[in-house]
Amino acid sequence: MSQKSVQLLIGQLLTDEELRERFVHRPLETLLGLRHQGWELTDGEIDALVQTDRKLWKAAAERIHARLQRCSLRTARVLDGRTG
Repeated sequence: MSQKSVQLLIGQLLTDEELRERFVHRPLETLLGLRHQGWELTDGEIDALVQTDRKLWKAAAERIHARLQRCSLRTARVLDGRTG
């Protein structure tokens, strides 16, 4: 079942801006937190995801249609000129 978790997680990393940002800045902590929440991730899978080039996640996400993305409300406020 772990491979299924990896596939779902990769999908979320590509479509969920907040998760992606958290992961890019603190990959190990993010993945350990997800495992603590019940995601089935082995140490080897976590290590492989942490070692993946961090530029990949944003570059791939930019190629996915915006309607399939979950935008960060924080980013949306900044783009609209709002803060807080």
